[in-house]
Amino acid sequence: MKILIVEDDVRTRKGLVEILAQEGYDTCTAANGREALSSFTKEKPDAVCLDIMMPDLSGYDVCREIRRTNGTVPIIFISAKSEEVDKVLGLELGADDYISKPFGVKEVVARIRAVTRRCLAARPPATAPASFGMADLKVVPSELRVYRGRKGIEVSLRDMHILQLLYDNQGQVLDRNTLFDKCWGLNYMPNSRSLDQHISQLRKRIELNPADPKIIRTVHNAGYRFEA
Repeated sequence: MKILIVEDDVRTRKGLVEILAQEGYDTCTAANGREALSSFTKEKPDAVCLDIMMPDLSGYDVCREIRRTNGTVPIIFISAKSEEVDKVLGLELGADDYISKPFGVKEVVARIRAVTRRCLAARPPATAPASFGMADLKVVPSELRVYRGRKGIEVSLRDMHILQLLYDNQGQVLDRNTLFDKCWGLNYMPNSRSLDQHISQLRKRIELNPADPKIIRTVHNAGYRFEA
């Protein structure tokens, strides 16, 4: 899933790229309104994070132009303009959500996951199951959630890709290069430590006993495996 980040402040733009990349999203960026419209046409993103106060064209102008040709792509305004009237105007122009600066990482992640769930629910993959079981978990990709009984546990897009890949290859050992290629992308520079840390954090959320995992098992010197 690709997200277009439109932000004229370099540090904020890089920060958003880092947050979303960690979650498992592909990103493209624009530093002003005209770049945003060009990138939107070229990159065809699945969602847009859009600053309001920018040189040239404002975020409001960009939103209007996008909505003339595309009425469904999710748009999230991220702006220092935090007055209620600004939020109302943004939503009236067709934005799906509005985040005020300064923002926290958890808030951005929560809003992006909510938009992702709407996107996945609107166009589920034709061949993928609506849900699947892994040990005592029910995994629901379109919700970015796994369920243990009635308890829902939120996971990131990358976490879901990892679980889906392990499920699709149950019984087989997936080496680190395969996991990186499929869940991080071919352009990602592999680092086995970062993979192990990510798996460790995922286990803490989904395993009953992370020290003795039943869902994501380590195969020493080889990789990871899920056994039905």
